[in-house]
Amino acid sequence: MAKNGALNIKNLENIAKQVRRDIIEMTFGANSGHPGGSLSAVEILTSLYCNVMQHKPNDPTWEDRDRFIMSKAHASPVLYAILAHCGYIKRSDLATYRKIDSKLQGHAHIMTPGIDMSGGSLGQGLSFGLGITLASKIDMRTNHVYVLLGDGECDEGQVWEAAMASSHYKVSNLTAIVDRNHIQNDRFTHEVMNLEPLDDKWKAFGWNVISIDGHNITDVNTALNEAKSFDAGPTVIIAQTVKGKGVSFMENNPQFHGKAPNKEQYVQAMKELS
Repeated sequence: MAKNGALNIKNLENIAKQVRRDIIEMTFGANSGHPGGSLSAVEILTSLYCNVMQHKPNDPTWEDRDRFIMSKAHASPVLYAILAHCGYIKRSDLATYRKIDSKLQGHAHIMTPGIDMSGGSLGQGLSFGLGITLASKIDMRTNHVYVLLGDGECDEGQVWEAAMASSHYKVSNLTAIVDRNHIQNDRFTHEVMNLEPLDDKWKAFGWNVISIDGHNITDVNTALNEAKSFDAGPTVIIAQTVKGKGVSFMENNPQFHGKAPNKEQYVQAMKELS
């Protein structure tokens, strides 16, 4: 299977809701993980895997596939949930999240079918994605590469080295997406490092910049398709999101960056996502 085709918005929203439920199930079952930053990226990954990217779950190493790089690899639950939806892994695998010898580790890892980069240390994904795009150019392939970055991750100098190199080489088959949920680890991003004006920073590095509501499926799909058709260099999509989106007590709450819900919170979250 290549991309799943032009699914209607309602179908994509239903997939996103199930992905959110899976995130809560996984983190509650493991009593660990990163629910907040997974929930903020749901519409982004749903749109990518279900409506935009060319990929084949029955052939994860298909050479002409589009590539997705999860640079904020601690948000692995959202990636595992969408991989299960698409058929790369079994839904029953989700219950093994963070367990010993599971293929679903706390940070995205290449042992999992459909994952192209092992992550953990932040700031490396954009460099990795750039390497793939340059290799694709050498091999004369037309596959597109998407890299999901956290906004706190943009504190890392390596991100900007990769940004500068990407515009230098005019890699139009590279799209970065910044999950701009305004929280990193245990505090808000502006308390750690002021990122604004973030759009202008990327423009200054030579990137085509698109700013969107990262939870609006229509906006996300439009931006991803616009980025794919832009042929004058790399594109970055600044997706304004809410950390913990969809679960009231997790939304905009730094506490749930790396904390799983307890039993009472699990029950409430699943009720809200029903």
